[in-house]
Amino acid sequence: MSETNASAARAAAVQTAFPSGFSAIAEGYDVVLCDVWGVLHNGLTAYPGASDALTRFRRAGGTVILVSNAPRPGTKVMEQLDRLGVPRTAYDDVVTSGDMTRMQVEARLDEPVFHLGPERDLPIFEGLPVRFADGESAAYVVCSGLLDDRSETPEDYRGLFERLRARDLPMICANPDIVVEVGDTLVYCAGALATLYEEMGGAATYMGKPHEPVYREALARAARIRGAEDVPVSRVIAIGDAIRTDVAGARGIGASALFIAKGIHAEDLRLAGNGLDPAIAAPWFAEQAHQPDAAMEILVW
Repeated sequence: MSETNASAARAAAVQTAFPSGFSAIAEGYDVVLCDVWGVLHNGLTAYPGASDALTRFRRAGGTVILVSNAPRPGTKVMEQLDRLGVPRTAYDDVVTSGDMTRMQVEARLDEPVFHLGPERDLPIFEGLPVRFADGESAAYVVCSGLLDDRSETPEDYRGLFERLRARDLPMICANPDIVVEVGDTLVYCAGALATLYEEMGGAATYMGKPHEPVYREALARAARIRGAEDVPVSRVIAIGDAIRTDVAGARGIGASALFIAKGIHAEDLRLAGNGLDPAIAAPWFAEQAHQPDAAMEILVW
């Protein structure tokens, strides 16, 4: 059986394990593709146990590539991790949906672009001779998020999207996440806007997880770091807190998936300080389109 077929067969018959720590399964893998927001931090506070687990994995010879749907370049994510106290010993490199979006913008420098998103996401365009335009004269849209994600919802953009749709403007979504956890609050992301735009008949292209290009880039970097031509996906595990992006993305490339419960699905799994209960989690996983190979409340060694 080919590696692809073997991975497909495994995904179809997943029995989720509930290890007490990553060390229980780490020997089976050479490369970790780890989510950032929801695993390493919650936007306000870093999770030291997660950084420690990844650091220990690297010390044992593993390679860690952080794969984030942040609508900013990987270098900016690294700076944020520095500020939050996530040590650089926890990872080898960072690949973001912002990096992938920047590649798309570089290929379209002759076209004016309408940027929909907050100013903090402008580093996507930093150093590029980009021509910005409004929705009436742009050739395409780069959507990196809501202008004010603390008070707005996607419905606030319906009127704008009607005008963009009338011009058939294609949208590049720089962050496919629907929501993200900021402290104890869930806020909307660019993925929620792109989903609404598609529902209204617009065309949207998604640059990050769970779509394959960001994983190809991450695996290529892992291979270079390891001095190899490629990395067998059977030796790769993706870690994240979202079924729709992290687990689905792992399944899409044939890799294993470790689900972290204390993230955007914490309420679904009824954590509330009680820990991850397999009796609650297993039936919930069975109802999902993609099931993880393993699940933990938080990432620890």
